[in-house]
Amino acid sequence: MIARKDYLEKLVAWKDERVIKVVTGIRRCGKSTLLDLYKEYLKGEGAGGQIVSVNFEELENERLLDYRELYAHLKERLHKGKTTYIFLDEVQKVDGFEKAVDSLYVKENVDIYITGSNSRLLSGELATLLSGRYVEIGMLPFSFAEFYESQGGGDADRLFAEYMASGSFPYIATMDRTKEKVDMYLEGIYNTVIVKDIEERQSRRERDPDERRVTDISLLKNISGFLAGCVGSPVSVKRIADYITSSGRKVSQNTIDDYIEALVRAYVFYRAERYDVEGKQLLKQSGKLYIVDPGLRRYLLPKREYDLGYTLENVVYLELLRRGNAVNVGKVGQTEVDFVARKGDAVGYYQVTASLADKNTFEREMAPLKKIFDNYPKRILTLDRFTLGNYDGIEVVNAVDWLLDK
Repeated sequence: MIARKDYLEKLVAWKDERVIKVVTGIRRCGKSTLLDLYKEYLKGEGAGGQIVSVNFEELENERLLDYRELYAHLKERLHKGKTTYIFLDEVQKVDGFEKAVDSLYVKENVDIYITGSNSRLLSGELATLLSGRYVEIGMLPFSFAEFYESQGGGDADRLFAEYMASGSFPYIATMDRTKEKVDMYLEGIYNTVIVKDIEERQSRRERDPDERRVTDISLLKNISGFLAGCVGSPVSVKRIADYITSSGRKVSQNTIDDYIEALVRAYVFYRAERYDVEGKQLLKQSGKLYIVDPGLRRYLLPKREYDLGYTLENVVYLELLRRGNAVNVGKVGQTEVDFVARKGDAVGYYQVTASLADKNTFEREMAPLKKIFDNYPKRILTLDRFTLGNYDGIEVVNAVDWLLDK
């Protein structure tokens, strides 16, 4: 197993703190494996006998899908005088799970870790019950550095091409990656998230006013395919509605908005709002959406619509998130910087392009960064190795080296 060191360190840092640890992310991104790694850490600390774990995807735990049964099961296994470490994997499957979690939380010597594949975990009743008493650890599939490590190193450029095509889900890194097998695996994840997770949420909608109505899976797939194709471009609900209507089906903008929200809640897409660099404020319009996995984008797009530059931009966006940044699209006057990354007091500006070898592309990518007059780092990330260097304070860096943090 790849250690997922950054995520593991976060769990270790919060060990025994009086907050519920909530690990969120798309299905098959490695949440269960992360909990297994953390359990091994606890065993190494001598706390192996104090672990109580339930995975709700296992049939033998079906009776525990009732929150009352779950609470009774866990209460019986609490260790007196010692901390009990409780792990609840894919807990959103339990209707009313927040009642059991809240009741356990108030007991002495209980340390709770839960995972889920839907941001409903942090909305509605749970947020009300646990306000200020949980921390969220958002998890993504493999970074390129983790994928590279899983392959034992080697030719970084070749492996990056594989990463871009096959994607970042951890199991893919272990398989014999023929295109047919990779596509079948990605199709399975996609259908599970789109169909099964959405259907599960519909059963809760009447009890949770925060849930959006999603009833047409075919429409949802059409919208997700459209969004995959316009990664790196501003998202316009009207544009999507017009596209759907042009194919012979009329749909309201409110419905489109609800379906986009469902995809974001299932961690298929992530939002990047616009940020006015000069005014130092977030803007409400013309944000962008990025897909959780480059392989999933390639799978969803017809071959003629696949573009290297936007997929690279998507990979960089996710990497900036992994490194703990708040990531926005930068507005600089009438121009745009791909990303403004902020972490504490530190700020970084990033442009992303497949190649800078063309003179017009070089000047276009440089122009927005030249209009920023503060002293924070400004970088252009590219796949070519012919234009690397420093240009009046703007650093041109090879994207593969940057992803490996060289």
